[in-house]
Amino acid sequence: MQYMHPSSSHIIAHFDLDSFFVSVEYIRDPSLKGKAVIVGGQNERGIVTTCSYEARKFGVHSAMPMKTAMRLCPHAIVVKGTYAEYSRYSKWVTEIISSRAPLFEKASIDEFYIDLSGMDTFFNPLQWTIDLRELIIKETGLPISFGLARNKMVAKMATNEAKPNGFLQVPDGKEKEFLSSLELNKIPGVGEQTSQVLQHHGFRFIRDIYNATPETMEKILGKWGYDLWNRAQGNHHSTITPYHESKSISTENTFEENVSDVNRLMNEIVRMTERITFELRKEAKVAGCITIKLRYPDFETTSRQTSIAYTCADDEIIPVAKGLFHKLYKKGKPVRLLGVRLSDLTNNALQTNLFQNAEKKNILYKAIDDVRNRFGAGSVRRAAGK
Repeated sequence: MQYMHPSSSHIIAHFDLDSFFVSVEYIRDPSLKGKAVIVGGQNERGIVTTCSYEARKFGVHSAMPMKTAMRLCPHAIVVKGTYAEYSRYSKWVTEIISSRAPLFEKASIDEFYIDLSGMDTFFNPLQWTIDLRELIIKETGLPISFGLARNKMVAKMATNEAKPNGFLQVPDGKEKEFLSSLELNKIPGVGEQTSQVLQHHGFRFIRDIYNATPETMEKILGKWGYDLWNRAQGNHHSTITPYHESKSISTENTFEENVSDVNRLMNEIVRMTERITFELRKEAKVAGCITIKLRYPDFETTSRQTSIAYTCADDEIIPVAKGLFHKLYKKGKPVRLLGVRLSDLTNNALQTNLFQNAEKKNILYKAIDDVRNRFGAGSVRRAAGK
């Protein structure tokens, strides 16, 4: 164990829940442990969301077509996925971190950054982070890895090297030593295409980049080349975006006349949900909880909520909202007020939810939102919302 002596350097911990969805499924069904498990769509057109390490040995990976995955690993067990459970466990881990950490960022459903700068005056940051990791494992039963370094990028890379279910510290000043033997694609942001270009020019390891000149890298990759050269030195200046307790986005409609027509109430739910999901996407947020609120003419007010997989997509939220309404609504009774609220908001984590083709869906919603931004929020509606 290495102790980081008091200094003015930043100290960042990066936590990542290992194979998060698979780990939750292990807790739900312990008989799956040690087997090749794939979480994702269960038909041939489905997509792999994540998979166990046993399945990865056969070449299966996230975002792979299910048809390809099953060809590579025909004995794999495919689990559809329990969205609400993933959200619940993510919130549980968030609450544990929130109760201990002075400043942290929730980067996605299963990933966190903690700023421990200044704590080295009073505590050993490495031991503090080890203790937090052990607490998370003890409380939730989930495996979790962490990296500790002077910035977010190196901390994340350290986490990736520590997996599965381990931890690694890169002491201040030892970044180049840590990065030296790693392959280029270990740097966040370096994809397959960039790797191929660099390999064509004789670059294979990160040390090959930091031994080159910034000018050389710019000639090969343009402006991105200089940034990549900086990253290869272990430099990165992204700051922690503080996580705030769950806020919400909501809308309510008090009808001029009480409404008994269920179809009209359904259409109103669609309209209101489209409105607040639009606002959600404008803020680059996703929601993990939805609430429906009803008020009757006698002012009796009631509500019902449920956890959902983090999302900002209309087509994923609207059916849940309708279902909540039907569970809550007293049949035949007129409604005075109807409300929809989305809560448990966090940064956009859609990349973690590949149960559908998220990339195509994002493009579609961006196009719709562009029209709404230009012509007004009500300019585009789905047929059921008219």
